[in-house]
Amino acid sequence: MNKFTLPLLGIAAIALPLALPAVAGAQSSGGSNYQANLNPVADNMVDGSGTATVSLSGNQATISVTANRLLDSAPHAQHIHIKGSGECPKADAGHMHNGHVAISTTDGLPAYGKIGSSLTTKGDTSPGSALAVDRFPSTGSYHYTRTITVTPDVAQQIRANNAVVVVHGIDYNHNGKYDNVLGPSELDPKLPQEATAPAICGALNAMPTGAAGTGDGATQHTHGANTADLLATGLGGAAVAALAGTLILRRRAAAKR
Repeated sequence: MNKFTLPLLGIAAIALPLALPAVAGAQSSGGSNYQANLNPVADNMVDGSGTATVSLSGNQATISVTANRLLDSAPHAQHIHIKGSGECPKADAGHMHNGHVAISTTDGLPAYGKIGSSLTTKGDTSPGSALAVDRFPSTGSYHYTRTITVTPDVAQQIRANNAVVVVHGIDYNHNGKYDNVLGPSELDPKLPQEATAPAICGALNAMPTGAAGTGDGATQHTHGANTADLLATGLGGAAVAALAGTLILRRRAAAKR
């Protein structure tokens, strides 16, 4: 051990009481990476599925959405919804639409809440772009990734586990296109209800500690961490500091003998 190492270990030992509260704070914050499994919305005759991840740093959010088996060659509006009950609508949320039971966007509002961010492929991401059909993915299976600035309100709701990702656009009667089987959309009567009804949905929840979003729905896990890696983390740093303190005391005891 050289003359620089021992003082550094001493500093680490002194920092131990400070490290533990910091760890507790990091755990209570719920982390900065969130994920959702996107499942078919009840009543809407959807076979699709998907996943979503959000990596949040301040108000900067890197968002990835993967969707499969939706209506092909048709735009799929997608949003982060906030301030509902933080969940996806259940079957009892459905109402009659042109003689058919289905869940429209407004039927689902009590569950997933209002639009916080529009996950467009380019340009504006505010609720004002909720129906910007030319700036959303338009294939049945797709992978979307974009880094955007969300409002402080949206960031707070994500951290509170009260945000929901919803992908819209259904083929209720399975005829390969959006038509008027459910009547016009209550959001825009120029659009059919099928074009705006929720297709797949999932609540965002904090990823387990040690997992991080990669931008494609995957997670990364640390294996075989070395001392430098441990020092870079709150709990690992505390453990190493405690070990350092023990080594210092043993060296001092040996020197007195």
